[in-house]
Amino acid sequence: MFPSSTQSATPAIAYMRHDRLLRSTPFRLATSFGLFFIVAFLVAGFVGYGLMTRELSRSLDVSVKDTYSVVASTYSSNDLEDLIAAVDTYSILKRPEDQIFLLLDGKGEKLAGNVRAASVKPGLSTVPATLFGLGDDDPMRLVAGNVGGNSLVVGQSYREIDQIEQIALMSFAWASVIIVAAIVLGGTMLATRTQRRLEAIERTLIDVSAGNLARRIPIRGNGDDIDVVSAHMNHALARLSALVEGMRQVSTDIAHDLKTPLNRLGLTIERALQRLERSENVEDLLLDASDETARINATFEALLRISQIEAGARKTRFKPVDLWAVVTAVAEIYADVAEDSGQNLTLKPLSSGSCLVSGDGELLTQLFVNLVENAITHCPPGTTITLSLVPEEQHCRACVADNGGGIPEEERELVFRRLYRLDKSRTTPGNGLGLGLVKAIADLHGAPITLEDNKPGLRACLHFPRAPLSPRPG
Repeated sequence: MFPSSTQSATPAIAYMRHDRLLRSTPFRLATSFGLFFIVAFLVAGFVGYGLMTRELSRSLDVSVKDTYSVVASTYSSNDLEDLIAAVDTYSILKRPEDQIFLLLDGKGEKLAGNVRAASVKPGLSTVPATLFGLGDDDPMRLVAGNVGGNSLVVGQSYREIDQIEQIALMSFAWASVIIVAAIVLGGTMLATRTQRRLEAIERTLIDVSAGNLARRIPIRGNGDDIDVVSAHMNHALARLSALVEGMRQVSTDIAHDLKTPLNRLGLTIERALQRLERSENVEDLLLDASDETARINATFEALLRISQIEAGARKTRFKPVDLWAVVTAVAEIYADVAEDSGQNLTLKPLSSGSCLVSGDGELLTQLFVNLVENAITHCPPGTTITLSLVPEEQHCRACVADNGGGIPEEERELVFRRLYRLDKSRTTPGNGLGLGLVKAIADLHGAPITLEDNKPGLRACLHFPRAPLSPRPG
């Protein structure tokens, strides 16, 4: 039987994951850092090994010299027996493979010692042990000198030093093996954990690209780089989801809210055609059609402007703007408009300080115009509309308040949607885009907007970040 596709696919998937793990950035970083650490460790080890070897050699020289001095000190004038006795005593106590003692007379004949006679040059020297008839290949460190016309040789094997050096080399070797194993294991664990988080990001983005805009990247909460990037990506995905949902809502609202004026325009044109067939005057119908077309065109222009503002294209025109001058100009222009509608528009005086913000003066004027026009349009005669501006430590708080009918709390967020209109306001002129434009301009300027109960009426407040003061020249 042939293996099933699932069975054959499993090794391939495992190989792909293994291959991705080896090519992953965390694994490569861990490996690179590990190699760097090993090289540094080996360099430090070899330097330490060299220092240790030099110190051991120096200690060996000191030990040999000290032993030679002790043995030589037993000789006194014309008293060779004490020197011979001392050499014989040391020879009995020490194995020749470890330490040698040799005393020769002036003719080179052996007087005492634990090795056979051999010719050695005076001073410090290193000779093979075989020179003295020893089978060991270890070299010997010697001190030779003249004592009362006799030649005294004291030597010590390098065996202990070699053993210490061998232990040190083995320690370095095992330490290197352990470090390499720890690096591979640690790098694999780190890369595996990181790879899982990256795969979670990948799966999330694949789901989002497939249309599941509600998917978000899981965050561990430990504040590392991946968490920070994931949080920013989640914010971007939330923004994307809101924009797509807004586009869907706009499409639905356009289809719903523009259907009526388009039908009205179609009926007007049809009636005009019928009158033309009867040779009747159609001037009034053509004027109605022109007005309806202008309203529809104004709606699309407003939608286009909101889209442009949300895209941030107008940010290039930002400069310091005196918000008090903007609010004052709007209040002066619309005071007469409000009075004609039987309403009262007032501007509270600025208490102190200034309200300098970074923004687009034209758009900020449009924002306050829309808020004031919205209040004038939807509030009954006798309403008082109040504009106020309060400088705060880091923000400027601007409010447009009225004591009219207000907006139900459950609909205060909905009114910022494009083409959304309250049921009670559908009989008044407008296309439901005024507050949507206000929201887009506020977001562009980083100014959160809230609709609050004015008890009675409505209060719309914005918090504009204050522009930093420019340093004075000189």
